[in-house]
This record gives sequence, structure tokens and C-alpha cells, in this order.
Amino acid sequence: MMYPVVRELAVDGIPVTVTCRVLKIARAPYYRWLEAPVPDADLTAAYRANALFDAHRDDPEFGYRYLHDEAGEVMCERTAWRLCSSQGWWSAFGKPRRGASKRPGPPVPDDRCAVTDKHGVTRHVFAADGPNQLWLTNITEHWTGEGKLYLCAVKDVFSNRICRVLDRLADEVPPRGRRPVQRGRPTR
Repeated sequence: MMYPVVRELAVDGIPVTVTCRVLKIARAPYYRWLEAPVPDADLTAAYRANALFDAHRDDPEFGYRYLHDEAGEVMCERTAWRLCSSQGWWSAFGKPRRGASKRPGPPVPDDRCAVTDKHGVTRHVFAADGPNQLWLTNITEHWTGEGKLYLCAVKDVFSNRICRVLDRLADEVPPRGRRPVQRGRPTR
């Protein structure tokens, strides 16, 4: 915001008109800002956030709905949620996060392409001494008008042979809003 700069230059004796013309801003909004540097909406949001923070500090196990009731400020629940969410004020007894399971997953297999050189830098070398020792794969998903189309490319590194496999899931289930196409004459 350029208005504090205009105010500082005005204190140093440079006219506001000249400063606003050089900075290419209007004078009227500057004078409005000068009367109330903090907008009323920001001030109201600060009071509400302060009330929510005080309620959260007193009872950290409350979520935004209970904080909304305990805050004592007039606001809707959505405003309380937005303020609590932006500040990270969550209930102490929240839901567990997805993916944070207690059990470890399956062990990761060794990277057979990784080679570490004498400087400690790990690089990938895609080479094999014989067939069926190193295979590379890639699976991509494409949306079509009839459903999803999966493309899987498989390559044997030794023979440099590529096999492509297409799998289409749209054959059994038609997409939403469409009826399956009837072939032949309709039955009566």
C-alpha cells in the first residue's frame, strides 16, 4: 500500500498532490485512508479473532462450533470456521489425519537401477546383463467420452522391446447420464 509513503513525504514537506501524481494514485482514497487507516471490516475481524483465540486458549479441546458459542462476539459459524482455520486453531480431539496410520506399509524393494559413484552421488543406470533382469513400466490414465482408458507401457531393458497394454473399463459400465447402446432391433 502506498498511502504510508504519501503520509511520510507529506510530513517532509512534499505536497500530497505531487506525490499522488508521481505514484499514479488518486488523492480521495488517500484522504479516506488517512481518516481511518484500518478499515472497519478488518477491525471487526480482529476483534472476532481475538475473542475466538481467548476462548480457544481457555478450552483447547473445543472446535470452531463451540468456540463460536463461547466467543461472545456476534458472527456466523462460517466466519468462526474461516478465522479458526486460517489461524490453525483446531480442537485438541480432532479426527486423525488420513494416511497417518500406526502400522508401517510394506517394505520398499531395493532400487536395482541406483548406482553410487566414488563421490557419493547416486545415479540411475538403466542397463541389464541379460533378459528379464530389469523391466521399466509406466501407467497413464486418459479420460475419453466413454470412460477411462488406461495405457501401460512395459519395456525389457536388455532386449529394448516395448509391449503396450490397453485396458478399458468403460465396456461394462456406461458413464452417468448415458444409456448403453442397443444393437439390432428393439424387443417388444
